[in-house]
Amino acid sequence: MAEVVEAGSQFTVAPQGGVPTATVAAPPGLALPGPGLEWRRSHGLVAYDRATAVMEARVQALHEGRGSELVWLLEHPPLLTAGTSASPADLLDPSRFPVHQTGRGGKFTYHGPGQRVAYAVLDLKRRRQDLRWYVHSLEEWVIRTLADFGIAGLRRDGRIGIWVVLPDGSERKIGAIGVRVRRWIAYHGIALNVAPELGHFQAIVPCGIAEFGVTSLAELGVEVSMDAVDRALAARFGPLLASLPDSGG
Repeated sequence: MAEVVEAGSQFTVAPQGGVPTATVAAPPGLALPGPGLEWRRSHGLVAYDRATAVMEARVQALHEGRGSELVWLLEHPPLLTAGTSASPADLLDPSRFPVHQTGRGGKFTYHGPGQRVAYAVLDLKRRRQDLRWYVHSLEEWVIRTLADFGIAGLRRDGRIGIWVVLPDGSERKIGAIGVRVRRWIAYHGIALNVAPELGHFQAIVPCGIAEFGVTSLAELGVEVSMDAVDRALAARFGPLLASLPDSGG
């Protein structure tokens, strides 16, 4: 399927002082705060190399003082990514899916259809230069989105990502976080398991944690469209961005 990019409704945002400075794209009916933010959603599968090229170009543009920050919702074809701390021992089936080396933090992660990836390219120089706090904010974005569907997402010390507790008391991962920062511009972002093929995760030890499995909204009995997930992500991103005040720098 060819990729179709949807920008949603177009409008301008005026910073304090009242002069519009940027056009912002947001889902219909949802206005996201912050001048200079583009909200993008792609239909169809986006190649990983294309996504990283777009992010790298946007990082460079922001560094040079041009272009806008970006939030991009998409799905990838089945693939694996290796973060900066990935161990070869965690790649259980090397020939099953393409493996992409990436500069983000973390270990091996699976991406594929039915998983909503949200890439956020944000200039932390203009907001808050605190990477730990920024990752915490991304986690909170996933937790609040899950809450909209009646799922209690949790943080766990020593285990990156978002977790859920099953009725038998076991825990499984439902959301992944991976961030790279260059010149205090953050990119990559989150991956939320909506309805992926969970068997595909058997190609790796997800995020290097062998004793815990993965789950999805669908496996938890929440049958929800990707459109509904996107609207929840958009609604919950507003408060996140408000907590990342734009200094205008």
